Amino acid sequence: MIVLFDADSLLWSSCYKKKESAEDSPFNDNLEEVAFKFDEVFMSIINKLEEVYDITEVVTLCGSQGNFRKMLTPTYKANRKKADIPPLLNELTSYVTESYSAVSKSGSETDDLVASMWAKNPKESIIVSIDKDYLQFPATIYNYHYKHQTITTYTELEANYFFYEQMIVGDTADNVNFCKGYGRAYAKKIFKDCTTPYQFRKQVFTLYKQIYKSKAREKYILCYNLLKLRTNAI
Repeated sequence: MIVLFDADSLLWSSCYKKKESAEDSPFNDNLEEVAFKFDEVFMSIINKLEEVYDITEVVTLCGSQGNFRKMLTPTYKANRKKADIPPLLNELTSYVTESYSAVSKSGSETDDLVASMWAKNPKESIIVSIDKDYLQFPATIYNYHYKHQTITTYTELEANYFFYEQMIVGDTADNVNFCKGYGRAYAKKIFKDCTTPYQFRKQVFTLYKQIYKSKAREKYILCYNLLKLRTNAI
């Protein structure tokens, strides 16, 4: 089994520390400590997976920059503030890139690189990530978050449902919301009899026509391109 480890979230979480007081910074300013924390969690995850799979390769991916989606619309991820970025994030990313031969690419997100590698060998790959965006693929995913720690293989139907539900519900983390006022309950209602990608698309596009009238196609394509992970980034 090939492990595709999306390390971006682990990089961020490794930079945090327990606050001693309300005024204390949430970020650790000791590079050695944040690097040790990353190594410890990373290896514990790999060790856990080795109990289940015969792992032939571990590919670490992180630190891609210059996301093309920001060229599609200036509002993409515009809700994220520089003040929220851990001060040691870049240094830790450099450490992980060197120590783990981590893969990155300018112009894409780490998610796109992971999706592209997964698409080359989907049956023999497992994605390690807490990012919900990977649910748009019929992939085997290990969610290592302490509240989950689950390995799940999603079906084609589940993957289609998730992606087209996201086209309606949006993605708060990425500041993508084209159908304000419509949520999961509405998606469940209109997707009740959907079993094929065409049926999901038809239901979603009907909603976009209702909201955007003559601009429905333009808005639909923009939302699709913002949410759909690329499988040809590598």
